[in-house]
Amino acid sequence: MHATWHAVSVFVHHLAAVRWHWLGLAVACQLLKLGAVSRAWRNIVKAAYRGEAVKLFITKRRVEGSTYTTLVSTVLLQTLFDMVVASGFIIWAIALGVLPGLHVLPDLPSIDYGWAFRHPKFGLILFVALLLFGGLLLAWIAERVDEFRAHVAQGFSAFRDRSYYLRSVVPWQLLDWTLRLCTVFFFLRAFGITATLRNAMLVQVSQSLATIFPFSPSGIGTEQALLLYIFRGVTSRSNALSFSVGMRVTLIVVNALVGFAAILVMLKTLRFRRAVETDRAVPDRA
Repeated sequence: MHATWHAVSVFVHHLAAVRWHWLGLAVACQLLKLGAVSRAWRNIVKAAYRGEAVKLFITKRRVEGSTYTTLVSTVLLQTLFDMVVASGFIIWAIALGVLPGLHVLPDLPSIDYGWAFRHPKFGLILFVALLLFGGLLLAWIAERVDEFRAHVAQGFSAFRDRSYYLRSVVPWQLLDWTLRLCTVFFFLRAFGITATLRNAMLVQVSQSLATIFPFSPSGIGTEQALLLYIFRGVTSRSNALSFSVGMRVTLIVVNALVGFAAILVMLKTLRFRRAVETDRAVPDRA
C-alpha cells in the first residue's frame, strides 16, 4: 500500500503535464467500450432466455423468469472470449521477452503477489488450497442447486447456436477489445509516453496479469510494477508511475459513475440494499 500511495503522489505531481484532450478521447473510448461489452452480454442473455453481483441483480429483475445460475453462466461465457484474447496477448509478450522472469518478480516493489515468489512453499500451498476450495464449492453448488446443469447449459445457449454467437456476440466483443486498445493508446498520448500499438498491447498485458489475485485496488500494485519493468527503456520511472496510476484512477472513476447511473436508471434509486431486500421478499424462481 505504501508503494501504491507513493505512485498516487507521483501522479498528482505530474497532473500539470497531462494532455487533457487525449485523456478525454481515452474516456470516450472507455465509454464506447462499456457499451460494446454490455451489448455482447445482452445478446448472450437474450439467447439464454428466447459486472457481477450488481449487474446480475439488475438483469434478474429485468428478465422475466431468469435465475442467478443461468445469468452467472452467461457471464462465464462472455469471460471465456476475454480469456482467450488476453492469453494470446500474454503469449505474444512472453515470446517477445518483455515480461519479467520468475527470478525478477520477487524484486518488483509493488507486485501484489510478490510475497508468493519470495516464499514459494507458502505460495504453492495457498494456490493448491484455492484450487481445492474452488472445486469443493463447485461440487457443493452442483449437488444442492435445483436443475443446476440445466441452468448452466441455458447460459451457454448463445454458444451452441454458432451462427448467432458469431453474428451477435463475437463482433461486439471484438469491438470491446479494439476499444480497450484505443483507450490505452490515448492514455499513452495523454501522459506523454510513445503511443504505438505495441506499447498499447503491452499495457493491456499488464492489466490482464494484474487481474490475477488483485490484492491492491483493481490490481494497481501489480500493474504499476509490470509497467515500470516494461517501460524501463521507454520513459522515466516517474512518468510510468504517473501513467499507471492516472489511467487506473480515471477508469475506476468513469466505471463507477456509469455504474451508479445504470443503477439509478434501472432501479429508479441508488439505495441498492433496499432494492435487494425488496427482491428477497419475492419468491425466488431459481
